[in-house]
Amino acid sequence: MARYSARVADDPAPTLDRLDWRLLEQLQRDGRVSVAELARRVNLGPTATADRIRRLTDLGVIAGFRADLDLERVGYTVVAFVRLAYPSGNYRALHAELERTQELLECHHVTGDDCFVLKVAARSMRHLEEIAGRLATLGSVTTSVVYSSPLVSRVITQPQP
Repeated sequence: MARYSARVADDPAPTLDRLDWRLLEQLQRDGRVSVAELARRVNLGPTATADRIRRLTDLGVIAGFRADLDLERVGYTVVAFVRLAYPSGNYRALHAELERTQELLECHHVTGDDCFVLKVAARSMRHLEEIAGRLATLGSVTTSVVYSSPLVSRVITQPQP
């Protein structure tokens, strides 16, 4: 029987042990790995492994599982970051645009001269121009097209003391 202290999903920093971190590292590398294979990789039984995954999900440490797409292979050949200087504190129009525009992949509220940084996937430069034009109705925009991405994402591992 696992000995975990009861914690809630809204705990900003649940306690993770070394085994939790090993599971998380493996899942970040391959989210489709079977529980049996994951258990083998971390030297734990399948039932205990499934229990830990469930616990990490319930705690909100594992936010979800998804497929990462190769955007170019699905027709989105242009990726860009759009910085938006939003003139007011009423973000309803921005949230509406985020809801209706599937090409807006990420949106981050940031410090500095710009209020938001958005990641955009477009089918062409003309398509990017249309999206940036709609965003420009909300405030001043600056667009940076991605040439390449030497680091797309990184596996987070256990912090060293």
